[in-house]
Amino acid sequence: MASLKSLAKDSVIYGLSSIAGRFINYLLVPIQTAKFAASGGEYGVVTNIYAYTALLLVLLTFGMETTFFRFMGREDADSRRTYSTSMIMVGTVAAVFATLVLLFLGPISHAMQYADHPSFVGVMAVCVAIDAFQCIPFAYLRFNKRPIKFVVIRLLNIGLNILLNLLYLVILPYFKVNLFGIYDDNFTLDVGYVFYINLFCTVFTTFLLGKEITAVPWRFDSTLCRRMLRYAWPLLLLGIAGILNQAFDKMFFLNIYDGTDGRQQLGIYGAAVKIAMIMAMITQAFRYAYEPFVFGNSTDKNNPAMLAKAMKYFIIFTLIAFLAVMAWIDVLKRIIAPDYWVGLKVVPIVMTAEIMMGIYFNLSFWYKLIDKTIWGAWFSGIGCLVLIIINVLFVPRYGYMACAWAGVAGYGTAMVLSYLVGQRYNPINYPLREIALYTLLAVALLAVMMLTPIENVWIATTLRTIVLMLFVAVVAKHEGLAAAIQAKLRGRGK
Repeated sequence: MASLKSLAKDSVIYGLSSIAGRFINYLLVPIQTAKFAASGGEYGVVTNIYAYTALLLVLLTFGMETTFFRFMGREDADSRRTYSTSMIMVGTVAAVFATLVLLFLGPISHAMQYADHPSFVGVMAVCVAIDAFQCIPFAYLRFNKRPIKFVVIRLLNIGLNILLNLLYLVILPYFKVNLFGIYDDNFTLDVGYVFYINLFCTVFTTFLLGKEITAVPWRFDSTLCRRMLRYAWPLLLLGIAGILNQAFDKMFFLNIYDGTDGRQQLGIYGAAVKIAMIMAMITQAFRYAYEPFVFGNSTDKNNPAMLAKAMKYFIIFTLIAFLAVMAWIDVLKRIIAPDYWVGLKVVPIVMTAEIMMGIYFNLSFWYKLIDKTIWGAWFSGIGCLVLIIINVLFVPRYGYMACAWAGVAGYGTAMVLSYLVGQRYNPINYPLREIALYTLLAVALLAVMMLTPIENVWIATTLRTIVLMLFVAVVAKHEGLAAAIQAKLRGRGK
């Protein structure tokens, strides 16, 4: 129980910071969607470029985050050598990548349909290279159980990004201050400045990580490098498949959509998906605490029981988050500009896919702990193939709705395969009956929320919140949480 309490504590720290960070980061969405109208397609450019950076970040880190935790957690680990070797590996790959992109910027920009704006591609290439290198120092903070510093640096990065976007997209144009001559006569700003601001914030974060970057002497161990690469390469394949599951639709939508309004439709989809990303917040927060927790307790004989219990609680909290978003959807939609609201119908579908992705992540530890990461590559690869096929077949006709359902199909496939194979090689007694009952109850309550015809936004939101609290009450009673809280309160009263 002490281990689970430690996991819960770290999850709360990472979770609150992740939610706070995403909430602050959400301020970019109303700023950018208000500045760049849906009809112009500029937000489609932002969505498209950031989708590419997500894939590139996976390629440039090539599974080294998880590999770093695995090798740092070994009994015979030389932590200083492992850390420095990891930084040199990732840093070298990132530097080579950025150099090659800048050397061949013309043809690369043309292939990405940004021949008139090669700076978009160049700036983000440098930015993602620096981000990739930062992954190892951030992992070092997590391994050493320094969540506060991790959180502070992340939030400072986000806060600076928000302030600069607000300054250059809203404040300076409002007061007609043409700082450095970057605006045209109508005080409109090229969407490329969104990427320049991102680069500045990324460089700033590197300075904040200076102590971690110089924490140990930089020494490269070639033997250790080969061992780490053998462990990491299946994780790279897994990561590529995983990020394609998340970003394929946004990367290639413009190539497979038949209409002439591709950037406009992609912008609407990208803005609506932002609201669904509460699931990504929870999954990411859980992952930040979960990886070092699991690898640090990999020899614990009670580990399977803890994994089963952690899975149940993860699903419970994601279901609560799902219902909370849907209960408050009429309020949350105001994060994006009204001309993007037409895309809100994808929100529950994308959240369902994110829940499946989180379950798949939890199921993935059976092959990581027995060093059979190739299984992850197979599962994610098959899921990715399903997603790609659905996108290619149905996006031309159904647009971004097909993108949303393709995510459910892809993650669902990987999730089911990982569970079935995992139960054969490393069986864990997950509480499937309880999980199924909670899921069915959540679906039934969602139907009540959505099918109750109430036009007044605040009355509808209030009633949906009551339905949400009903689910929380049922869970609390069934899990014995209510009795435990009452007992604690009575103890304090004495």
